Amino acid sequence: MMPSSKRIGPIAAMPTLLVAVLSTLSLSTATRSERKVVSSLTDLPFDENDHLSSHIIAYPASGPCSSLVEDALPTGENLYRHIPFAVEGDAAATLFGDKLEEISESSSIKDVTQCPAVCLDRGVDSSLVAYPLPGKYYDPDGGDTHSSIADFVASLSCGRVEFGFINYSPKTLSLYWVNGRGERSFLYPLERMEKNTKFIHTFIGHRFIAEDPDTKTDLLDHTVEFTGVIGVLNHENNHRQRDIRKEVKRTMGGEWNKHLQVKRTFSPLGFDKGRLSDDIFGSMRSFYYNNRNPPHRLMEEWDSKGLYVNHWESDCNFIQIPWEMKKIWQERLKEVVQSWAGVEIEQTDLYGMRQYEAGARLLTHVDRITTHAVSLIVNIAQGNLTSPWTVEVYDHANRLHEVIMQPGDIVYYESAKSLHGRNTPLAGGYYANVFTHYRPIGDPNWYKKENPEGTPEPLMDVGKCELVGKPNDYSVGAVKCENPAIGPHLSPKMITATSGDDLYEWWLSVGPSYDDEKSSDEL
Repeated sequence: MMPSSKRIGPIAAMPTLLVAVLSTLSLSTATRSERKVVSSLTDLPFDENDHLSSHIIAYPASGPCSSLVEDALPTGENLYRHIPFAVEGDAAATLFGDKLEEISESSSIKDVTQCPAVCLDRGVDSSLVAYPLPGKYYDPDGGDTHSSIADFVASLSCGRVEFGFINYSPKTLSLYWVNGRGERSFLYPLERMEKNTKFIHTFIGHRFIAEDPDTKTDLLDHTVEFTGVIGVLNHENNHRQRDIRKEVKRTMGGEWNKHLQVKRTFSPLGFDKGRLSDDIFGSMRSFYYNNRNPPHRLMEEWDSKGLYVNHWESDCNFIQIPWEMKKIWQERLKEVVQSWAGVEIEQTDLYGMRQYEAGARLLTHVDRITTHAVSLIVNIAQGNLTSPWTVEVYDHANRLHEVIMQPGDIVYYESAKSLHGRNTPLAGGYYANVFTHYRPIGDPNWYKKENPEGTPEPLMDVGKCELVGKPNDYSVGAVKCENPAIGPHLSPKMITATSGDDLYEWWLSVGPSYDDEKSSDEL
């Protein structure tokens, strides 16, 4: 992932009186009569793409907790469009596990605070619905927001959400909250561009309007259905005359020199491949699925960011992630990156979701040197690819590796040292990623230091290597070396870079041809 500026400002706080009003109002039509009993999670409502089609509140169907939870559940609009489901059998065992056994064997269950319940997000895959995040469970010992079932339903675990508004209209707009009687309450001026995105806490079922203050025309009228973001119109990148090949060659020389500035390493190769845990992947997938289409998915702003992404040839789209969701994901991802890096780290950035479209390319580069010591690529979604779109990573000996990823796969990488990119154009379809970054705690000068004792030695000499597979076999050990520690991802092209010129030649060799007289981003 390339260097980037800070994405968005802090969450906007709603007026105190308005928050009190919002906490009691919604447009949900769910009622007690809609509660159902299921013994298998496959019996929950899924849409045509096999994603949960509604928000769900699940609780045990048997024992004292069944009636205790049902008596405590709010009704109608205060369910915030969540449908209650009583679960039994495999469904109950999967969601509640040991807790279910505890309450089944206990004769002293007298209070609903002793009972389990969980909220399941609309949009989660059927294969991941069994793995909600811990924060989605009712936990009356965890804080005031879960002091009762009604509070739980109205909390960020269920009906309360974080939602963002981005303005790409020509002028500053007025953002309003609209109550059930259609009366407007002014919230904020909604200024233009991504840097002025307004994130607020609200509730599922609440309605917002963005109005042109001069003409009194409504440019947006939206009812919130999930945690997410929405745009008023969309961004258009301005393309300018530029010599693409000249700029790429200069950029490749600069990136090569930058990666040589980093002394410290963390792993033998500078990268590795892993798999995301199901609960955090389920959270990411539901967020992506719910926001995957415009006006939630918007054009990424590339007007002044250089040419690391070929935005003049292929659209590059972006789904902003709300602050609190970012924090949850970042903390969980930090655990796995810290285990891989072998040192205590602190979070510095989480970027995405970025969705690449057919023809997309990402130049070989390294990331911000002071903050991006160890990082993670998470593939959230991909579809309709006619050939794999490999992550190209150069190891500590500058050998090229090409890694295939599937949704839920992660690639650890030393992103300020290990050159990485995707120069081969994306063959059809789409490809959505999240990038997260860390560094050793409180140490912006980490890259100037020698490796501490106990750091794995960089794998430099692996002996003789030969191609034993096909030229387009990736991540399956197509290249065998005398030292098997090189792993299965060594590129069948068997390329070792020695300069920025080599990176440039690679970019030329795998991409489309350029007409000398039309070498500009107006191609």
